[in-house]
Amino acid sequence: MYDRVPVLAAALWWGSLSAIGFLAVPLLFVHLPTPALAGNMAARLFEAQTFVSIACCVCLLLLSKRRHAETQEDWAQAALVFVIAGLLLALLVQYGVSPRIVARQNLRLWHSVGSVMYALQWGCALAVLWRTSRR
Repeated sequence: MYDRVPVLAAALWWGSLSAIGFLAVPLLFVHLPTPALAGNMAARLFEAQTFVSIACCVCLLLLSKRRHAETQEDWAQAALVFVIAGLLLALLVQYGVSPRIVARQNLRLWHSVGSVMYALQWGCALAVLWRTSRR
C-alpha cells in the first residue's frame, strides 16, 4: 500500500490543477455575469488549488525516503526535481503573481506570466505522476 500513496498524491495534484485551471475557471468566465466577478472567484479557486499543491508536494517529499532508509525511493530519484519546481511555481504564482493580477497591475503581463507558470506547474505535476506510476 505504501507504494501507491505517491501515485495518489501525484494524481490528486495533477488532476486538481487540470480541473481548476482548464475546466472550472474558464467556465466561470463564460457563465458569471461580469469578468470582475469571475476573476474574484477564480482567484479564490486558485488559492485553494495552491494549498492542494502544497499538501501534495509535502506529502511527496515526505514519502520520497522511508524512515531509516539509506537511499530514496526509486520514483523519487527521477521526480523530486519536478516536485520542488512545482511547489516553488505554486508559491510564486500565489504570493508573487496573483496579488498583482487582483490589484490589476499591468493585467496583460501578469496574467500571461501567471498562465505560463501555472502551465509549467501542470507539466511538473504530470512528470511526477508519470514517474510515480511507472512499474
